[in-house]
Amino acid sequence: MMIDKSKKIPNFKGKKVLVTGGSGFIASHLCRRLINNCSELFVTTKYNSVIDNIRLVDIWDDLHPLEIDLRNVDALKVLKSIKPDIIYHFAAYNHVGDSFVNVSEAIDSNSKGSVNILEAYGSFERFIYISTSEVYGYQESVPFSEEMTPHPISPYSIGKYAGELYARMKQHIFDLPIVVIRPFNAFGPYQSKRAVIPEIIDKCISGKEIVTTTGEQTREFNYIDNLVDGFLLAAVEPKAIGEIINIGCGHEVSIRDLVMKIHTLSESDSNLKIGELKYRPTEIWRMFADNSKAENILNWKPKVSFEKGLINTIEWFRKYHDVFIDEKSSLIRLSQ
Repeated sequence: MMIDKSKKIPNFKGKKVLVTGGSGFIASHLCRRLINNCSELFVTTKYNSVIDNIRLVDIWDDLHPLEIDLRNVDALKVLKSIKPDIIYHFAAYNHVGDSFVNVSEAIDSNSKGSVNILEAYGSFERFIYISTSEVYGYQESVPFSEEMTPHPISPYSIGKYAGELYARMKQHIFDLPIVVIRPFNAFGPYQSKRAVIPEIIDKCISGKEIVTTTGEQTREFNYIDNLVDGFLLAAVEPKAIGEIINIGCGHEVSIRDLVMKIHTLSESDSNLKIGELKYRPTEIWRMFADNSKAENILNWKPKVSFEKGLINTIEWFRKYHDVFIDEKSSLIRLSQ
């Protein structure tokens, strides 16, 4: 995926930027937008290898990878020599369902890892803690606003909320320039097929059967470029410091409508079995953002429509199939 240099972003010239978990889906898109707009871009990764960080392949030679596990405080000592001006903290155990099986890892990575990086270096110009809409959990009304009391309902979201609370404590007690962002469901190129939209797209492109619940539950879905716009603004807007800010479009879509939309846009012949699955006992029926705070503080609104985002993503996954799935691709032949 080529870098779109036409997109206007805030000025980070002369700044050193650190992105933890930089090879993750959302973080990698942010890195691609930052690479030509800051003096140096550092990313923490589990392994200093482009093969293990394939989402960053097109910019790998232009950034500085740091092989760091945030749970290891000794490894974080390097931050004092780097002295990053802006820190985006994405690194986390990030699968909601699997966190019920890997409880210790989810809690340890999301809470302890966040504490460690906040304690490792405190001289930054801006620290953006990337929380999650999952911290809201069960709520009695929608849309979800920042004033609501969170009720996280998974080890993943509990760990993320613990990290968020620690970041907010550091900001309040020590007057540090920290911003907490709660992004709502993202989708776009490079997303893992463990997420609902790429899973459905993959099945539609491959002609595989799609089995779902009746799909009455609603979520909101945000094209990745829109979210990155909000993240960039959070690093430069003075009024954002000390705030919790939702980044979301504020429009709910039923899962049934989502499946039907992707099926139509991809011109798929996959067999749809809607209503064949039972709902989860912990199902959240409606979930979407109140994004008025993002509009007022960051002057942010989503620019790419939901349908246009889906079209872009479907096109990308077709190319993905050509490279990673097609037996005639160069990548497949390389392994033979």
